[in-house]
Amino acid sequence: MINWLLANAVLLLHLAFILFVVAGGALVVWKPRLVWLHIPAVIWGALIELLGWFCPLTPLENHFLKLSGESGYEGGFIEHYLLPLIYPETLTPATQYAVGSFVLAINAVMYIWLWRRGTWKQNP
Repeated sequence: MINWLLANAVLLLHLAFILFVVAGGALVVWKPRLVWLHIPAVIWGALIELLGWFCPLTPLENHFLKLSGESGYEGGFIEHYLLPLIYPETLTPATQYAVGSFVLAINAVMYIWLWRRGTWKQNP
């Protein structure tokens, strides 16, 4: 039971990280100091997608799933949980490139907007 709970905790952490990568720029508007946490997260998230790497949270989740008696899954988090919700097909390199580019683009737009707004000049 504890391993199943740990697997689900890692799953939730993984989802929270992905949401932070994609939409964390909005948090930076609220708390500009988060920029030092968000930019490395964006870089890591984009590299995982653009280079086809696996996030270390995926094997950790699978480890706890297997310890709990479940089979785990093949591929990465996005392929297993998110892609079936968005696309009915399997993840391709082109799709991964698109996801990585989307992560970079949405955050670039957010940071350009913050820079133009003068957020960096304010004392948090």
